[in-house]
Amino acid sequence: MTSDVRLIQISDPHLLADPNGVLRGVESLSTFQRVLSHAMSKRSPPDALLCTGDIVNDDAGGYAHFTRELGALDRPVLCVPGNHDDAGMMRRYLCDAPFQVGGYVDLGAHWRLVLVDSCIPGEAGGRISQRELRELDRALSGTDRYAMVCLHHHPVSMASTWLDQVGVRNADELFDVLDRHARVRVISWGHVHQCFEARRHGVRLLATPSTGGQFLPLSDDFAIDSRPPAYRRLTLSPDGTLDTEVVWLETAANALASASA
Repeated sequence: MTSDVRLIQISDPHLLADPNGVLRGVESLSTFQRVLSHAMSKRSPPDALLCTGDIVNDDAGGYAHFTRELGALDRPVLCVPGNHDDAGMMRRYLCDAPFQVGGYVDLGAHWRLVLVDSCIPGEAGGRISQRELRELDRALSGTDRYAMVCLHHHPVSMASTWLDQVGVRNADELFDVLDRHARVRVISWGHVHQCFEARRHGVRLLATPSTGGQFLPLSDDFAIDSRPPAYRRLTLSPDGTLDTEVVWLETAANALASASA
């Protein structure tokens, strides 16, 4: 690895066992494949890939597609479960390298990624268990590395009435832990199917859109957005700063067409 750590974050592919399966008008597998193809087409490949949950849409057969597509990339694949995942089946499919579910991983010489399970079995909303909070505190203690904390559910308001009913219910307990550790630099999640960026006490707060369909931001009721599939690029620097961008496939395709004209 270089001194910078380069990550690709994907989220909420909602894969189905049927390779031609459609969810909310989107072919989940084909859009997932398009996202991966674009993300891996750059000259500088990522050091690792991060998936922030809802790998499948209540269909454990979708994990076979995920392991096939990502296992071939020869890069660590770091995962947290989402509310549509079957945690037991997910860990069964993703039990071997290059996959890791939960825990933490050190990347490069300066960064630690901590993977937090925010799911409540059978519920759409999230809560971080006391055990997960203790593990998070331990992972952030006794290290001089900068930290990126990753989970599925959103711990802050998205200013969307229906979505904010299914975020992290005990976000105050999460932030009690995080506020004790000055080297936390970024918290990133999925679940919300839209882009979000903010800061809290100097810590970057990031939501990554879905590799499939998106939700309409700032909506009181459930609504689908027309934005295309997307993924996030992150570059984590040795000084604790980071650069990031969300890449929308429609925008990427238009840029490629312009460059070729």
